[in-house]
Amino acid sequence: MSLAQVAAAVRRSAALPLTLAVAAVDIDGGETAGADECTVLPVASASKLLLLAEVSRRLDTGELLADRPVEVLDEDMAAGSGVLRRMSRRGWTVEDLAWLTASVSDNTATNALLRLVGRESTARLAEELGLDRLTLHDKVRDIRGPDVPPVFATGTARGLAQLVTHAMRGTLSSPAASARLLQWMRANTDHGLVPALVDHDPYAPGFPNPLPDRLLVANKTGTDTGVRADAGVIVGARRLAYAVVAHWDPVLGPSTESAAVRAIRDVGRTLAACARRRAGE
Repeated sequence: MSLAQVAAAVRRSAALPLTLAVAAVDIDGGETAGADECTVLPVASASKLLLLAEVSRRLDTGELLADRPVEVLDEDMAAGSGVLRRMSRRGWTVEDLAWLTASVSDNTATNALLRLVGRESTARLAEELGLDRLTLHDKVRDIRGPDVPPVFATGTARGLAQLVTHAMRGTLSSPAASARLLQWMRANTDHGLVPALVDHDPYAPGFPNPLPDRLLVANKTGTDTGVRADAGVIVGARRLAYAVVAHWDPVLGPSTESAAVRAIRDVGRTLAACARRRAGE
């Protein structure tokens, strides 16, 4: 089954009032497919993969220690996804914050890590890895006024898929840093977008080695007003890195949001079918 069928899945949503950007990469075979994959869009929390990649790089080099205490400040607090702002403790370790960011997309943990490493370092890493216009513009905020960037992050489906591809190939900054990022992605609890219609085992050990009868998934999602995004990898007979970003005008209402989610899940089902079969089958 060819990755070209991924583009066909996107074309099925062409009549919808939204932009659906998709990028897919066969990790081992090198085949790629996409649709609007170079369109710059808001990517919401899917961009936290870039922050986690920089944290993983620093843990690898020793610039950060996994057990280093980090005090969560009032300025880090953010509503939305996550649990940290509801916890009584204020002291956590770097690794604690990374697990919270990856598993439940904790916005407060994200802000604490971003304050620790700085947006400039994420920009340098994106440039070094050749990621297509993936940029963290600001911290996560409850309210965005005229004096701050209008969105947390922007990027392309291609840039997000490139980041996952680096992690799967062990070329993030080192094999150890790549493996650590994949472990964090594997802990993600939100499987409601690309993996929703995929027969996969979210708890099977041994990732990223394939199972004989089921697929494995590791991913990071993003949700914001008018945005749904998902970047990750599906492991089967083939290993496919992917990114899917949907963007629409929020005034169109919940029906368009539902259509966006259905379109992303449709792409996920197509990716899963490709992952189950070896290239050329």
